[in-house]
Amino acid sequence: MRKFNIRKVLDGLTAGSASASQQPTPPAQQQHPSGNREPEIQETLQSEHFQLCKTVRHGFPYQPSALAFDPVQKILAVGTQTGALRLFGRPGVECYCQHDSGAAVIQLQFLINEGALVSALADDTLHLWNLRQKRPAILHSLKFCRERVTFCHLPFQSKWLYVGTERGNIHIVNVESFTLSGYVIMWNKAIELSSKSHPGPVVHISDNPMDEGKLLIGFESGTVVLWDLKSKKADYRYTYDEAIHSVAWHHEGKQFICSHSDGTLTIWNVRSPTKPVQTITPHGKQLKDGKKPEPCKPILKVEFKTTRSGEPFIILSGGLSYDTVGRRPCLTVMHGKSTAVLEMDYSIVDFLTLCETPYPNDFQEPYAVVVLLEKDLVLIDLAQNGYPIFENPYPLSIHESPVTCCEYFADCPVDLIPALYSVGARQKRQGYSKKEWPINGGNWGLGAQSYPEIIITGHADGSVKFWDASAITLQVLYKLKTSKVFEKSRNKEDKPSTDIVDEDPYAIQIISWCPESRMLCIAGVSAHVIIYRFSKQEVITEVIPMLEVRLLYEINDVETPESEQPPPLSTPVGGSNPQPIPPQSHPSTSSSSSDGLRDNVPCLKVKNSPLKQSPGYQTELVIQLVWVGGEPPQQITSLAVNSSYGLVVFGNCNGIAMVDYLQKTVLLNLGTIELYGSNDPYRREPRSPRKSRQPSGGLCDISEGTVVPEDRCKSPTSAKMSRKLSLPTDLKPDLDVKDNSFSRSRSSSVTSIDKESREAISALHFCETYTRKADSSPCPCLWVGTTLGTVLVIALNLPPGGEQRLLQPVIVSPSGTILRLKGAILRMAFLDATGCLIPPAYEPWKEHNVPEEKDEKEKLKKRRPVSVSPSSSQEISENQYAVICSEKQAKVISLPTQNCAYKQNITETSFVLRGDIVSLSNSICLACFCANGHIMTFSLPSLRPLLDVYYLPLTNMRIARTFCFTNNGQALYLVSPTEIQRLTYSQETCENLQEMLGELFTPVETPEAPNRGFFKGLFGGGAQSLDREELFGESSSGKASRSLAQHIPGPGGIEGVKGAASGVVGELARARLALDERGQKLSDLEERTAAMLSSADSFSKHAHEMMLKYKDKKWYQF
Repeated sequence: MRKFNIRKVLDGLTAGSASASQQPTPPAQQQHPSGNREPEIQETLQSEHFQLCKTVRHGFPYQPSALAFDPVQKILAVGTQTGALRLFGRPGVECYCQHDSGAAVIQLQFLINEGALVSALADDTLHLWNLRQKRPAILHSLKFCRERVTFCHLPFQSKWLYVGTERGNIHIVNVESFTLSGYVIMWNKAIELSSKSHPGPVVHISDNPMDEGKLLIGFESGTVVLWDLKSKKADYRYTYDEAIHSVAWHHEGKQFICSHSDGTLTIWNVRSPTKPVQTITPHGKQLKDGKKPEPCKPILKVEFKTTRSGEPFIILSGGLSYDTVGRRPCLTVMHGKSTAVLEMDYSIVDFLTLCETPYPNDFQEPYAVVVLLEKDLVLIDLAQNGYPIFENPYPLSIHESPVTCCEYFADCPVDLIPALYSVGARQKRQGYSKKEWPINGGNWGLGAQSYPEIIITGHADGSVKFWDASAITLQVLYKLKTSKVFEKSRNKEDKPSTDIVDEDPYAIQIISWCPESRMLCIAGVSAHVIIYRFSKQEVITEVIPMLEVRLLYEINDVETPESEQPPPLSTPVGGSNPQPIPPQSHPSTSSSSSDGLRDNVPCLKVKNSPLKQSPGYQTELVIQLVWVGGEPPQQITSLAVNSSYGLVVFGNCNGIAMVDYLQKTVLLNLGTIELYGSNDPYRREPRSPRKSRQPSGGLCDISEGTVVPEDRCKSPTSAKMSRKLSLPTDLKPDLDVKDNSFSRSRSSSVTSIDKESREAISALHFCETYTRKADSSPCPCLWVGTTLGTVLVIALNLPPGGEQRLLQPVIVSPSGTILRLKGAILRMAFLDATGCLIPPAYEPWKEHNVPEEKDEKEKLKKRRPVSVSPSSSQEISENQYAVICSEKQAKVISLPTQNCAYKQNITETSFVLRGDIVSLSNSICLACFCANGHIMTFSLPSLRPLLDVYYLPLTNMRIARTFCFTNNGQALYLVSPTEIQRLTYSQETCENLQEMLGELFTPVETPEAPNRGFFKGLFGGGAQSLDREELFGESSSGKASRSLAQHIPGPGGIEGVKGAASGVVGELARARLALDERGQKLSDLEERTAAMLSSADSFSKHAHEMMLKYKDKKWYQF
């Protein structure tokens, strides 16, 4: 995790940035452009309150490629194809590291119980990681120049690492100094001289468990060699005519097993090299007449584990017969006469058997198998009948269905997490192993942060997951399936022809959640909105309440025939015009208009049978946009819900609709242009002729994999800039198709002529404020922001609370107030006269499925359900501020005068992807993430730049879609399809992070070596212990060739050195590499390195301890 140098921005000075030259308005102009002096508000946030650093990464490691386990420390390591390293201890102890090269990790080897790990990468480098610090770092690296690394083996309690290569040679590395020994096993010495062909790359190396002087080497072609290290010659050679994938020893060292490419296993006696003792084809059909069974798929890995009390376990992956087409990948467990075939959901990357002992020469006593799949991590209990799996406590299911949007809430009401946990606990699957999760190393950090944090993820299958994210951990609380209210099509033919997407019709696009009232509202890709209430009671809903809304973009066009354009359903503004609620049937033909065009049908069909709703989120109302004259409904681009007013509002590129979800009526249904009334500042062309319309409907891009172009109809300048969003797919070929298509407020199926004149609703905010200049007191209203940078205000006249609220209509009327900014509006918020945030009004949560007492009802009748905002409780004359952030700039507008009090141009050359008004250190600020990779914060209300850091460029739509800021300096985004990256922009959190992180290494006694009778015990199985130092040390084997590998000192090991130190050391490492290539002596540079790292005495202490511990003693001297 790298900390960033932060260019501190002094108050009032320009926030210079490489790509966004921001010129804050000069103070005079910035303070009061309109000439009216604004009262001074004391702002407490300064630039020193801000610092940016990554905190933690959650989720399944994307594209995993390697696996390792430390059986004493009980730590699991996973490497990936992008050079990432994830370490897992007990639930809550996790760590993410990254190799700078980004090369794939091909193998990982723990230095068991030493707090260190060796990683081998596809670019032929080896790295030694120090895990004895909270943020692991590389101590040494070794780059092979003339050989490709294929396999590594580090014997338990040895400091000599065997490295096999593609050419078939074996080199030996001293892990203390990370230098090569002069001892090399050449392939031509290992194989028979009579053999004419090259044996292929080394695919396996291991020492005989009973004799560490004998090394078993497996070559890909099928040859296995038992090499005597002392005499430097082969004792035995075993040949088989099928390629080898893996080899495993029996713990007594008399037998080993090989897995082959034809689906067979061969078991060999060490002393009988002529033919295997036994050949097994686990999945082959046994043919009569003693013929060989049919060949099967390769067995990619085999493990041979013994038990004291019974038969050994043979565990393997692969090897299925070729005729099992469509069969899922399997792990096979053979134990005595029984064979269990365990099907997996994804293909198997690697597996390891977890055993009671770290000693290879003892009975292994396997108790579990950890299986690393392409998209999951599974742990199988070997001790229970039926091999149940353990319940996985890590948050690895983020990607169970691809994530399509995220929201992050810090500082939630304290009762929320327990409430969500209690309803989520009932969703748990049964049938897991009864045992505790066995990967339980490390220790938790001290969580300094005590406030509750919740992350909500929306998914492609229509599910919504709530996660407890408090104190840098992550745990799933509750999962809601929004697709339950819709009829599922049984097969492809049965699909309604009204679908606007080929797959994932329930995908979530926008989530609007009110934590206080627990009201949840989602917008889905099929132009549907669902409103949910939280309840702890189970209910059966006889008829799902449903509304259909006909939202139409209409400019009266003389050429368009009337029949082709049915008039919009004119909902009188302010009237309550209940549209029919009964569930309508959904045939795709009968609902077409006279000329055969689909009309008035929604995209999905709501169930018309009773729906059982479990405790948790329960459907209150389903709203669907319908097809209009053959045009599919456009995707919803913005959404807001308010529990106090009982209203939900949503908009798209056609217009805006407001629904009273208490009365189940549509209150407002206007095209965007109608919102302006006579104040429309744009000259709009009539709608383009229908024949040029794209026939494929709203989300063709999901199935065809094109990136949604940024067609938020903008002024030409900003439109040009925002086209950048369509580039990223070329940059990131690994982007899932689903990944690059969901983008808020970007519609994709309007024609180019139409597009430029369409104005989408991009931001909505309910509040209690001044709607017009002449207002003397605040009142409930809705602020609407559009993609053309306009803000319009709609006044709301709510009936009194209690029963009257359900009987009288809500009156809705545009106020005529119009404000303008550059670029699409992203976010709005309101401050009171003292500069404090005014939260939207809300109705506190209460259980609504319980019949109320009479007294309660009386109280309710009297109570107005609007929580009083601070402003209205103070003097009426007090002014407020509206904070509005667009893609280009931010403005603070004084209310009710509507004067622009402060203005800040955030970026000229890029555009803001996400802007949030958040609280930090008892104050508030505006936080922005720009497409050019900059993260910026501005004070409120004066919009002084406080932070501007180049963090990460927008390389794909996934980042744009999921980036969000929240209170207390927290932010997150989806860094890969399976992982969430959290970061902080708070100086205080950065400083406390070290304490909050868990410890991976804990001092543990190494178990005692197996006792095997006096003689065997003394000499490790018959006097065959080996002084490796004597064999591989410089005195006996000489120096390795200088050009074979380069040693690179690592940057790591300095606990607590902040900021630029890592960068300096990185530079140093690069300089050292360059020097080495020129063949110069490094001693001079090493002195300078020592001087630079003088502050790192903690590191040197660790290194020294490690060296002493490793000094190659015989094992019985430990």
